[in-house]
Amino acid sequence: MTLSFSCSSAIRPRHQVNVTFGSKNSIQNVKNLIKSIGIPSKSCSPHKSLQQGNWVKLICGASFEDVVDIRNLSLVYTLAGVDCIDCAADPSVASAVNEGIETAREIVPIRRPWVMISVNDDEDLHFRKAEFDPENCPSDCSRPCEIVCPANAISFEREKSTMEVLFGTNQTSNLKDGVITERCYGCGRCFPICPYDKIREVTYVRDAMATAELLKRNDVDAVEIHTSGRQTNLFRELWDDLEDSVRYLRLVAVSLPNTGDATISSMNEMYAIMEPHLSCFNLWQLDGRPMSGDIGRGATRESIAFAVHLAASGERPPGKYELLRFNLLIVIELWECRIFYPALLTLTHYIGFLQLAGGTNVHTVDGLKKKGLFQTHITSGAVPNHVHSLIGGIAYGGYARKIVGRVLRSMHSHHGLTGIEHHAEHLLEALKEALDLVGTVKSYNNPFSIQQ
Repeated sequence: MTLSFSCSSAIRPRHQVNVTFGSKNSIQNVKNLIKSIGIPSKSCSPHKSLQQGNWVKLICGASFEDVVDIRNLSLVYTLAGVDCIDCAADPSVASAVNEGIETAREIVPIRRPWVMISVNDDEDLHFRKAEFDPENCPSDCSRPCEIVCPANAISFEREKSTMEVLFGTNQTSNLKDGVITERCYGCGRCFPICPYDKIREVTYVRDAMATAELLKRNDVDAVEIHTSGRQTNLFRELWDDLEDSVRYLRLVAVSLPNTGDATISSMNEMYAIMEPHLSCFNLWQLDGRPMSGDIGRGATRESIAFAVHLAASGERPPGKYELLRFNLLIVIELWECRIFYPALLTLTHYIGFLQLAGGTNVHTVDGLKKKGLFQTHITSGAVPNHVHSLIGGIAYGGYARKIVGRVLRSMHSHHGLTGIEHHAEHLLEALKEALDLVGTVKSYNNPFSIQQ
């Protein structure tokens, strides 16, 4: 079954938040922790992280739409210093991300990560939901689907609750037997484990025109297009629908699987489609083993092998890199205000940014180091004396959500659905988990001594 999801959006100002925090002593401990390890300041742009090879992206999930968890995850990982937060192309989800970011910046005046929304040009593993009718489940079923679900998206408890959506509205949530749609992100682990083969896959494609409007919001900075890379005509159709909105962005990413020898030619074809209207940075997300980083150490092998394959190729497509004629900080300030002066920029080509995803976890950096690819810098032939990292960084999804999600579940069990800033002891615990992961890439001061 294939559905078409649409969303409506309006251009809105950056979020202004008025929040109250937990105990002053606990919040001060959070501030002290951030200060002690050296989180990037406001003046450090995310694109610099790509150049240096220490870019970190949090993947909330292209289909994950639980706004309370998304807001809290965004708050915690903003404090941990991520460069980008990737989420579903839905207005309420984007607002939840931004609310989390701005609440974090109320705690500490920290750099704002870029907000990215994910879309697809065709059926894709990241854009699907599980579905089944619990009335058809035999009464003696052991319910292995409920056990295996990493998102706690399958429930057999019938109840009704009201949850406060913390960016200003109230939403009633009916928790019923079966799949909790907003929590399901399509990992697919429940499909083969059902002993009665009752669980169905529902796929969908995000509405391109609604996405184009969402990209015009000034709290959305980037888009990621998920593609198989095998049918560039579908990619072209989506790009044609989005191209007028791309000028509002700081980054365009393309997420694709490893298709072996065909990967490079597909990348070049897609870049040729994008290039005439590409006026910002571009990135290639190497999707190794999708939605598997929380499974175990070995899940990251495919993403590392993908990186090795592309790093060895000299035929990757070029990327847009912007050499500034004037002071970099001035241009960054203009970008923050969404004021564009193309005359300030000289456009030059060099190899585009590469970023790992799909199976990434706390072991990914060690794997890259063993292959000699972690923060290995090269000189661009097109730009004299310009040095950038061969691998721009790493995106973390399932694993990042898992380690902080444990804390969020504990908090919710004691305090209900709430903002993590109201419970500073949980915020501190979650932040330590996030820092241990982000710190492997950012090389914070003693990141692994954080956990007591």
